[in-house]
Amino acid sequence: MNSLYDIIGIPFGYLMKLIYNICGNYAVSIIIFTIVTKLIFLPVNYNMQKNSARQRLLNPKLEKLKKSYGSNPQRLQEEQQKLYQQEGINPMGSCLPMFVQMFLLFGVLDVVYKPITHILHISKGVREAAVNIASDLIGGKGVSISNLRCELITMEQLDNNPSAFKDLAENFMTVVSDFNNKFTVFGANLGKTPELHPETWTREAVILFLIPIISGVVQLVSSIYSQWYQKKTNPTIQGGGCMTGMMIFMPLWSVWLAFTFPAGIGFYWIWSSLISFIITLALNHYFTDERVKAINEKEKEKARVYAEKHPGKKSFMQKMMDAANEQQAAAGGTAQGGEKNKLSRSEQNRQNSDKIREARRRMAEKYGDSFDDDDQ
Repeated sequence: MNSLYDIIGIPFGYLMKLIYNICGNYAVSIIIFTIVTKLIFLPVNYNMQKNSARQRLLNPKLEKLKKSYGSNPQRLQEEQQKLYQQEGINPMGSCLPMFVQMFLLFGVLDVVYKPITHILHISKGVREAAVNIASDLIGGKGVSISNLRCELITMEQLDNNPSAFKDLAENFMTVVSDFNNKFTVFGANLGKTPELHPETWTREAVILFLIPIISGVVQLVSSIYSQWYQKKTNPTIQGGGCMTGMMIFMPLWSVWLAFTFPAGIGFYWIWSSLISFIITLALNHYFTDERVKAINEKEKEKARVYAEKHPGKKSFMQKMMDAANEQQAAAGGTAQGGEKNKLSRSEQNRQNSDKIREARRRMAEKYGDSFDDDDQ
């Protein structure tokens, strides 16, 4: 996993170094870097939000299908697949963008948490030696080169005990100390760990204390807004005590974590959460009901044209549905004749009712008559 962070982090590392060379302050570099990477991810977020908005338009039709074919899971899946094809919607369309975003996020975190690697370009051997010294200074609490936060912890220990690092090659002590002095915001060194009860409430101590608190507040506001928006756009969603508990617990947990690691981590969380919240607000404002309907019609037309040009080609979702249907058919075939797998009287009646309803629908389509799918 650590090698994955390193590989993905290389291109983002050069971006961060470029930003740092321009502004000369690592805290400011984190803000600019976060804004730039969020903009890079904007097309991914846009597609995810668009797919989610289009999916909401289908909810009434999907509910209608559940009422009609709820007793026949296989038929329900077939009808749902037909509906998705007609609307040109891939129900798994949000999965790939989300995976891409999470994949790239590994690289972003690696850059933010490892400035000695990506900004100062200290060799791996010297970094490992420095991390080992830092681990010894804090009592060997499992800090190693494989720890994502090891370099920020090392910077903190160097600031507290610079003489312990004086024998390292590549002028490590001087180079990292100079960099550490530029890792500040309002005079507070973000390489230090915030304290709940500092010995003296200096200006730096207050700023470091506020960073985890602000980080938790921003995340809580973002969670409350997301839950409110989901209920507003989809009233059928059931939000119980578990969802509310998680909404409160996760920000509190992040506050606790931010108090256990150098403040640079909490500082990054603040800006990452804030910018993500702003982007979410903007996209939600953009995807009005009228605009989503217009987008939906365009996408349906694109899907229709594509289907006409590629009549024999099946989508990934279609292939999955076909495989599932084949498995169900095979399972049904092997179960025939088994007393245990026979349908009950009520299940047979529902199945016959579905067949009659389908026959009526086809007759209505053939002769141009109206047909209400809810008519029993």
